[in-house]
Amino acid sequence: MTNQTALTNVKFSSWDLDPSILAAISEKGWEYVTQIQAEAIPLARSGRDVVGQARTGSGKTAAFGIPTIESTEANGNLQAIIITPTRELAQQVADELQWLQGDKGLAIITVYGGTDVDKQAKKLNDGVEIVVGTPGRIIDMSKRGHLKLQSISTLCLDEADRMLDMGFFPDILWVLEQMENRKQTMLFSATFPDEVLEAANTFITDAEHVMSDDLEVDIPEIDQMHISIGRANKLWALGRILVNMGDDDQMMIFSNTKRMVDLLSQRLSKFGFNAIGLHGDMPQNKRGRIIDSFKDGSEKILICTDVAARGIDVDGVTIVVNYDLPIDVESYVHRIGRTGRMGRKGTAWSFVSSEDKGQLRKIAATWNLNIPESEAPALPKGVDRDPIRKQQDWEEVANNFGMVPVKISIGSNQGATNHTLTNWFSNEAKLNQLAIGEVCIQDDSSEVEIHLDKVEAVVKVMANRVWNGDSVNLEIRR
Repeated sequence: MTNQTALTNVKFSSWDLDPSILAAISEKGWEYVTQIQAEAIPLARSGRDVVGQARTGSGKTAAFGIPTIESTEANGNLQAIIITPTRELAQQVADELQWLQGDKGLAIITVYGGTDVDKQAKKLNDGVEIVVGTPGRIIDMSKRGHLKLQSISTLCLDEADRMLDMGFFPDILWVLEQMENRKQTMLFSATFPDEVLEAANTFITDAEHVMSDDLEVDIPEIDQMHISIGRANKLWALGRILVNMGDDDQMMIFSNTKRMVDLLSQRLSKFGFNAIGLHGDMPQNKRGRIIDSFKDGSEKILICTDVAARGIDVDGVTIVVNYDLPIDVESYVHRIGRTGRMGRKGTAWSFVSSEDKGQLRKIAATWNLNIPESEAPALPKGVDRDPIRKQQDWEEVANNFGMVPVKISIGSNQGATNHTLTNWFSNEAKLNQLAIGEVCIQDDSSEVEIHLDKVEAVVKVMANRVWNGDSVNLEIRR
């Protein structure tokens, strides 16, 4: 449980919990419950269906884990199942349930793809009380006859927003249909968009809804900033952030695609940065090694997609970079929640191109956030050159028609007209007139639109030109 989550004045010892659980909690040093635990655990212990909303790091796993463990008997029969969207999260939840149960003696196993089917089948056949797994492998094991869903009385969906909004919904419905003896259903997540709640209402209609008050993500420990930058210079800005990392820092870099994860790790390696990539197409054993190396701190920089990052709970992460702004507003919460833990200082940077501005405004408005614009960090003392060179990004300064405004020190006082200036640009820079857009002439200067494909050549060619004997100055209007 992290220090960024406020504790209530309710003690675990006040609940008359199972002695094994209470002993495990006490040994862990937990005394007071978080708000989501205070709201959800008593309801879940009474057998009620629960929909719980609280942000990452608020103690959600214990909120559903403690009641699940308490209502489960060590008799070799499957009684509870917890479904997660990713393998990593399944393993993390299983690990926490394992220590939470203390010496109660429950068999808790994980069931997910990318691991040996026969070994998992043997563990299931040997007797198990709680299964934590991903939808695909759970269905597979059920159809093979190794996982008896009919015997389950308790079901929990962790990261329910993803479970019901990532194409998993048909799988979840199939699993639910097999659970003819289900008595309790719990959904927990950091966000519950309306469409997810509508989906949930098809199978959980009389639940108690509990919500933590600490859902706001603009907490003091996390400094949130965005850098207005085009695609061509995102790598330059990332280099600036990387070169400012301290020895104790760890960074997660988020991309929207698996291809960009691979591309970024290759490019950063080329520039001397040791960064590891993580996405769903990697073999499970490789994913496991990568996550372990990041968790133990031997790797400092992890590049990943949103799905791959689910279940990675590392208290040492101090910097999050949204290399790509997330497509959905909920993912922003999950991403920045990776930092600022255990009382540490956290920083979240977002790279925002001109086409991303609307999405940034939507994210800020949805979560009532202040994400101010910032320049990329300055080079640290002793570093006199950028690790990754900045490029001229004409696309970022172009308008919707691909035209870049160029200011030139020639105006009507120097005899310029729309016709003469257009012809002069066309002749001097060898430009097709289709590459020249609007021309706006003022007294001592003019603004000429040049297509972004030609503006680089225009700037070079026109730098040393003269008009009626006077040198010409060019300036790109940004």
